[in-house]
Amino acid sequence: MKRRDFNKLLLTGMAIPSLGLMRDGMAYAQTANGGLTSLLAPEPPMLVLSLNQQQPTIVVGSKMFESLLDYDFDLTPRPQLAASWEISEDGRTYTFHLVKNAKWHDGVPFTAHDVVFNCSVMLMELHPRARTIFERCESIAATDDHTVVFKLKEPFAPFIYAFEADSAPMAPKHIYEGTDYKNNPANEHPIGTGPFMFKEWARGSHIHLIANPDYYLEGKPSLTEIFFRIVPDAASRSVALETGEAQLAGWNDVENFDVQRLAALPHLEFTTKGYEFASPLLWYEVNLRKAPFNDLRFRKAMMHLLDKNFIVERIMFGLAAPATGPIASTTKFFEPNLPRYDFDVEKANAILDEMGLKKGANGNRMTIRFLVVPAGEMWTRFAEYFRQAMAAGGIEVVLETTDIAGWGQSIANWEYEVSNNMLYQLADPAIGVARSYISSNIRKGILFTNTEGYENAEVDRLFAEAAVQTSEAARQERYSAVQRILVEELPVLWMTEQRYATLHDKRIVDLVVNASGVNSNFAHARYA
Repeated sequence: MKRRDFNKLLLTGMAIPSLGLMRDGMAYAQTANGGLTSLLAPEPPMLVLSLNQQQPTIVVGSKMFESLLDYDFDLTPRPQLAASWEISEDGRTYTFHLVKNAKWHDGVPFTAHDVVFNCSVMLMELHPRARTIFERCESIAATDDHTVVFKLKEPFAPFIYAFEADSAPMAPKHIYEGTDYKNNPANEHPIGTGPFMFKEWARGSHIHLIANPDYYLEGKPSLTEIFFRIVPDAASRSVALETGEAQLAGWNDVENFDVQRLAALPHLEFTTKGYEFASPLLWYEVNLRKAPFNDLRFRKAMMHLLDKNFIVERIMFGLAAPATGPIASTTKFFEPNLPRYDFDVEKANAILDEMGLKKGANGNRMTIRFLVVPAGEMWTRFAEYFRQAMAAGGIEVVLETTDIAGWGQSIANWEYEVSNNMLYQLADPAIGVARSYISSNIRKGILFTNTEGYENAEVDRLFAEAAVQTSEAARQERYSAVQRILVEELPVLWMTEQRYATLHDKRIVDLVVNASGVNSNFAHARYA
């Protein structure tokens, strides 16, 4: 494969004028009373975390919607809507004592009955991860207005990690109970318990949140407002940070090739902390229901055509590491001794020849369709790289584009051939990994489930057993076994463990304070 052709993609569109981050004469930058402008790309399809878990939704929604806990950098649970909690000696009963002064943004008190509704009804219907966790409960009950008791059918050690805002967001029972969740009018004006309240969404321009005056933590938040400025062009986002027109960028808001330059600017702070809970793993996803992707030989040939080191060096610019399987090295129970698929074009072509996929007069064996993730230039480069990599094997790739909502719908409804995906590990494989491979989580219409359609009874068994073992050694044994099977069968093509950059104005302190980073609620963020 000729890498020099792909490198041209990295040199385009860098000289641009400064952003006009203005509305009615007011700059979208730090306001006189302590506001913040954060970059956002792409524009989220919605803001309600219960209904959508795509990254732009999480970044904004996590400021409005909370859960019972958050987690320190070492993943130690910390209070949020739960002030304290106890776990029974047998590991089957979790009792949460809620804060007593939390209110929904419409003034209605937040109670244990909201928790019961979310965890036993709403999230069970809507949330791809929450369902697999809370179905383990024998009962979920409010013993009074501020106490919730979860009784599990059997011990499940990762249960304590189930209560991060993205994993179990709390939505108001009095607003959603008995309604069509996806078409509830409150979706256009979200109501949470968080430190920031919804003010305005000017589509294509910005989302404006304002401080919650009745937030249950005294004196919080310190920021008075947040503008999430929707800027599709990556070069424009970099300029906004450089000039101070924006004070915050996270995830892939800034192109990786620009991170080092921006990190050196005297007014910006750079960190890769705050992504520990997510530990994102990126892969190429194939629809196993369709030929030739349902043939393991074809998937192995694809793996040999893909150069992970090139991706790390030339697309991620070092802000990633090669992935070796379904569990990231930053997550518990990672197995280091797994089969490897080295970059080997000759071997890939030999496999394709053995399959009987002959090259035509134009050198192509076949044509496949790739659905591009519409989330910025990095994803476009992943798609362009895939096209060039497959061409070395005589596989023609047609790139198809859509918006972020359309992409999510196509993947969720299995209407694709190949695409990219990136899922969070979420502190424990039972929460963030198993969902992508167990057959019981093949759920058409719901994103971030087993959308590729992989089925293996032994994999199901190993994941199920690993989740309930009380011994770390017993869990490791089963997770090592399941990793070996998955790497051999390649339900997806794992590429990289992502390392993301957060860049923010140095005047802002206490912004990245936990393992959720820019996905946290910013209750403590302030200007020093």
